[in-house]
Amino acid sequence: MFEGETILITGGAGFVGRTLTEHFLTRNPNVIRVVDNHEPALADMKNELPDDRLRFMSGDIRDEKRLHRMMEDVDIVVHTAAMKHVDICEYNPFEAVKTNTLGIQNVIDASINEDVSRVVFTSSDKAVNPANTMGATKLLAEKLITAGNKHKGDRDLKFASVRFGNVINSSKSVIPLFQRQIRDGGPVTLTSERMTRFFLTPDNLTSLVEKAAT
Repeated sequence: MFEGETILITGGAGFVGRTLTEHFLTRNPNVIRVVDNHEPALADMKNELPDDRLRFMSGDIRDEKRLHRMMEDVDIVVHTAAMKHVDICEYNPFEAVKTNTLGIQNVIDASINEDVSRVVFTSSDKAVNPANTMGATKLLAEKLITAGNKHKGDRDLKFASVRFGNVINSSKSVIPLFQRQIRDGGPVTLTSERMTRFFLTPDNLTSLVEKAAT
């Protein structure tokens, strides 16, 4: 379903977005629009992935007008852009709501208005019984995505959410931290010995998103 399609990935210059971009390039798309508000990361990715099918677009999901323009003629949207750090979201809850909740409402509305066919939202395992701002905004975002399947009317558009745990070696993964601590002679810090941490490999990530889109 990806061959010949135009794909847009929000947060595309982050670890998850880049992993998905590299994966979808193997599916022979027409174009992949990599959207991010972090200009240096976009520039680095452009230099490191010289592929004529990639379009590097500066934009923010808080900007609904910009989203509409970027989604013109797009078939599939994968929405990874978010505020993901628990402590930063806790200290800046108003900003977390603007990005993780109001931002996804913009994604939904733009997808409907621009006749997109598939939207996949990458959520978090912290949306399960959330005890913090980040998890709560992700849970609300999931509910908005689910509601989008009715809000779309009779359009041929499907919304889906997937939940990720820690993606191994991503910028949010604890593994690089543990590696540094071990290299420095310890100690290795644990939140709690009773805690279970769930991991995904990059291959798990891409297969889950692809399955949800299909």
